[in-house]
Amino acid sequence: MATIFGHALSAVTLSFVAGKKTRDWLFVRTMIYLSIAPDLDVFGLLIGIPYESFWGHRGFTHSIFFGVLLGTTVSFLINIKRKRRGSEFVLATFLLILATLSHSFFDGFTNGGHGIAFLAPFDNTRYFFPMRVLEVSPIGLWFFSARGLEVILSELVWIALPCLGGLCIYLCLQKFIGDKSKNDS
Repeated sequence: MATIFGHALSAVTLSFVAGKKTRDWLFVRTMIYLSIAPDLDVFGLLIGIPYESFWGHRGFTHSIFFGVLLGTTVSFLINIKRKRRGSEFVLATFLLILATLSHSFFDGFTNGGHGIAFLAPFDNTRYFFPMRVLEVSPIGLWFFSARGLEVILSELVWIALPCLGGLCIYLCLQKFIGDKSKNDS
């Protein structure tokens, strides 16, 4: 799996698309939590759920179905509280779903484990992407080792730099589009 740092960074980066009005502290925190949530299945290992099972690590909670279900449910809960309507509600819901799905997306690029059950509950087959460039993170305290440092360095290259680049491009486009619309009026 990618680390919680990589997952959280992708969620924070993605949150900028929501715009200043929607991107409050609750929204950003929720995006971070959703980007990490699929790994709650790792606790199943502690109670004897086999890794390869439907409920095992990288099983149902890493599926597209789960991501859409969790992201949509949480969106209704926080958007009702914030009284978001119309396109703001749709965008917020879409981003919360993407934050949840981003977890499985990054895990699909790791070089360890048994793959991701993207299609569960319809199919428990585990998949990886053809390019497996992310070092898989050790579970537990093993993270604080030389192996953990390799994982962080891998995420700097394959997650942090693309997030930073994407954010810079997005912010430049926002500035350009914003400046252009001011000049047109």
